Amino acid sequence: MSRALLLAVSVSLLTVAGCKKAPPPVQPPAEQAAPAATTSELSAEDKAAIHASIGSIDRLPGDTDEDSWRKPSEVLTFLEVKPGMEVVDYLSAGGYYTELLARIVGPDGQVIAYNNPEYLKFSGEKPAQRYGNDRLANVVQLTMPPEEAPFEPNTLDAALFVMSYHDLHWKAKDGSWPNTDPAQALAKLVPALKPGASVVVVDHVAAAGADPATSVDALHRIDPAIIKRDFEAAGLTFEADSKAFANAEDDHTKPVFDPAVRHKTDQVMYRFRKAL
Repeated sequence: MSRALLLAVSVSLLTVAGCKKAPPPVQPPAEQAAPAATTSELSAEDKAAIHASIGSIDRLPGDTDEDSWRKPSEVLTFLEVKPGMEVVDYLSAGGYYTELLARIVGPDGQVIAYNNPEYLKFSGEKPAQRYGNDRLANVVQLTMPPEEAPFEPNTLDAALFVMSYHDLHWKAKDGSWPNTDPAQALAKLVPALKPGASVVVVDHVAAAGADPATSVDALHRIDPAIIKRDFEAAGLTFEADSKAFANAEDDHTKPVFDPAVRHKTDQVMYRFRKAL
C-alpha cells in the first residue's frame, strides 16, 4: 500500500478511538508486483499457519464460540491464504476473520479491514476491542463507501467476503442502508488484485432465480448465480465451489436471522481467480 493510499486512508478513515494503525509494508511498483500464488495446494507450513491462527490463545474472547458455525479452517484453506500476503476482509464488520487473517499473514503481511460506515456502526464496540492499543499491528482499518474505496492497483493477494456480498445488492426499504452499486464496488476491488489472486465469497443462498432486490431486503439471501455473474463480469474466473456450508434442509424461504435457520442456513462458498 503506497503513501498515496495511506494518505487517502488517513483522510477518509473513520477510526476507532484510541486505535493506532501500523504503517503498511512497502509495495513494489505495480508493474513489478509479484503474481499471487495460484496453486490450490497449500504447503504443510501454510496449513500450520492457519491451524495456529485458529488455535491461538490470544484470540479475542468469544471468537472461538463462533468457530463451529463459521468453519474458519475450511474458509481460510479455500482462500489459500499464506504468511506474507496482503489480504482485504471485505465488509469485515467486527473483524472475526480479520484477526485470523492477521495472525496467518504475520508481520510480513497485512490485512485491510474494510467496512462502509454502516457496517462499522453495526459492529458496535467490537473494532475498538479488536484493534485498540495496536493489538493487531498488521491490520489497517479502511472505512468509506465501496464505490470510493482507494485500493491500490496490483497489491492484494486475496479478498474475502463472508456473508457480506449480498449487502452490496441491498435496497433497504427502511433507508437503513445506502443504495450501493455492486458493479462499481468490484470495479474498485478487482484492479487491486494481483495476477493470480484469489477471491472467496461465502453467502446465504436464495432460491434460484430470486431477484436480489427482493431476496436481500426480505431475507438477506442471494441467488448464487448472481454472485457468479457479478464476479465474472468484473473480470474474474470462477474456479471452484465448496459444499462446506451446504444445508439441504434449508428451504431458502426464511430470513437468515430466523432462529430456525440462524447459523445453519444453506450457504454457498465460491472461489474466483484473477488471470495471470
